[in-house]
Amino acid sequence: MGISKYAAAWKLQHYFFQQITEQRADNYLILTEHYPVITIGQKTNPAHLLTTETYLKRQGIELYHIDRGGDITFHGPGQLVGYPILNLLDFKQDIHWYMRNLEEVIIRTLADFKLPAQRIPDLTGVWVDNKKICAVGVRITRWVTMHGFALNVSTDLNHFQYIIPCGISGKGVTSIFEQIGNITNLNEVSSRVCANFEDIFDVSLQPLQSDLIKIPAE
Repeated sequence: MGISKYAAAWKLQHYFFQQITEQRADNYLILTEHYPVITIGQKTNPAHLLTTETYLKRQGIELYHIDRGGDITFHGPGQLVGYPILNLLDFKQDIHWYMRNLEEVIIRTLADFKLPAQRIPDLTGVWVDNKKICAVGVRITRWVTMHGFALNVSTDLNHFQYIIPCGISGKGVTSIFEQIGNITNLNEVSSRVCANFEDIFDVSLQPLQSDLIKIPAE
């Protein structure tokens, strides 16, 4: 959906979630890039936000308390954000399986760019050396998923100074660009994410016509 305001993507997620839970509609994968925003999950320690909302607004950064698990993170230009809205009854009723599969999508995508990445035991997300390159945080209700992953492609990593990313001290953040340079095209990364998502979840992704999305006005 191109670059988007966080509120618009959040509203779209809820729309697709409702379609699946009420009408048994198809599953969806939203890929987007956000204007600068910090999101605070349900398990966030308030001390993990290192500045004030007033200061963030002056920097052009929005702040949202949202309905996913996990801690605090930053989204912004140069970051590929993926929101799978999946009915796990169509796949496997196993949260651990789902989380590890999301991580595997990213690990394989990074491998496509000759960048080795891995998991760290007892921590979610994907890591390069000791730095997080992709955050993962989800909500699962009635076996339908929301939220997802945020992969730093050419993200301005300075924005992470306002938070303790994912509530994890002592570990940094990185991006594809910081690691290998010259990868700034999110479309190129997005196409590899889609291909790996299809392989791992055994699905065939089809573009959705925007005129078929009828989100009720507030």
